[in-house]
Formats: sequence, C-alpha cells, structure tokens
Amino acid sequence: MNWSDEGIVLSVRPHGETASVVELLTRTHGRHLGLVHGGRSRKARPVLQIGNHVAITWKARLADHLGHMQVELIRGYAAIAMEDAAALSGLTSLAAMARLLPERDPHPNLYEVTLFVLAYLDDASVWPALLVRWELALLGELGFGLDLTECASTGANDGLIYVSPKSGRAVSASAGEPYRDRLLSLPAFLLPGRRASVAPGDIEAGLALTGHFLETRVLQPRGEGLPEARARMLTYLGRMDEALRAT
Repeated sequence: MNWSDEGIVLSVRPHGETASVVELLTRTHGRHLGLVHGGRSRKARPVLQIGNHVAITWKARLADHLGHMQVELIRGYAAIAMEDAAALSGLTSLAAMARLLPERDPHPNLYEVTLFVLAYLDDASVWPALLVRWELALLGELGFGLDLTECASTGANDGLIYVSPKSGRAVSASAGEPYRDRLLSLPAFLLPGRRASVAPGDIEAGLALTGHFLETRVLQPRGEGLPEARARMLTYLGRMDEALRAT
C-alpha cells in the first residue's frame, strides 16, 4: 500500500526513542495516522507541529496497518499561531476537534475550510469568525448539521435570530419572542447565502451556538467535553473584545 497526499498535523506523540506517531487530517484519505522515523529529531520537530500544512507519503504492507510516513513541510502555520495566544488556542482547539472525525473517512470540503481558517491566523479580525464557521461545518460533517435556512415554526426565511437548542433549527424573532430565554442566539454572519458583517458579541454568540451542539450531540455521548484550549481561546477573545469596546 502506497499513496501520496497533503494534510494538516493534528497531533504528535513519541514512539520509542526516536520515532513519532503523527495524526493528520488529509485531503483525500481523511484523518490518518502514520509512524514517522526520526520524528523526534531536530530536523523533524519544527515540521511536526500542530497546524502545519505538510506533504505526505504513506506506505504499509496492508491497508489497515499503521504504516510509515514521510512528511515534508508546505507551510508552517504553527509558527504564525505562536505569535498570538488567542490564535494558538484557536488552532489547538481546531486540531483537537478535528480528531472527532472518523478515522480514514475523507472530508475534502472540511479540509478546504480548515486550510482557509489557517491562512488567516495572523489576522485577529478574521479568523475567529472563520473558526465559528468551521465548527458549524464540522457539525455538518459529523451528521449533526444545523438548519438555518428558515424558521422552524413559520417557515419564513427572514428575521432569523434564534436557534432551537433541541432541534437545531432557526427561529424567527416573532416566533421566538415568547421563548427567547430558552433559545440560542443566531448571529447574522452565520445565515446561509447572506453577507453580514460581524457585530460586537457575534463571535461569543456563535461559539456558544456551535459549542452547545458539539457538547450535547457529539461529545457528551462519548463521555468527553470541549477542549480546554477552546475555553482559553474564549477567555482571550473576551479580553480582546473588552479592549475594543473600551477604545
């Protein structure tokens, strides 16, 4: 068995004295693991950093074996994220949640969205909103996509400002008013097919929305919780938002 692909490093763990087991989200082979000989060397360590975009060659005697990988750097997103604590936490959270995908199950659309998020890690005005969209896309890839196209109660597609925490469907302002305390906020920038700027509080509302469904539909049934890195990211983003409001 032998294939070449490209991927994003999700995790690295030591194996033996010099090797590493590397987990990647690949373009055409899904979430995939492989053994990298010399993965703990000075030359390899800068390449095998979470979030880095790499070229891969994978070989194994049988398809279900761990196999051996050769990895070459395409772009070092990890170094970009390390310059900002919020971006680093966001990247770490993204990598941790990408590991929820079934192993070796291709998700090419999510892969492209992931690369798009990584490309903006150096722009704090852009990547948080992209990360919210990424989490929304992840829910869809896992089979728990939200229906934000029309109101669950009236069928109308305007005035959508809430999401039902039970059904995952959008709710209009008029239909949701009596239940507003029990509904989740729906930021306008997440509405499909519409262009809306990100307003103050939208990132927090978006992450609360995606976080609710990731927890209740994906993580809790597995006995898991949201990554600690995500909580750190929320703290950093909250401080950034407070600083902007103060100016």
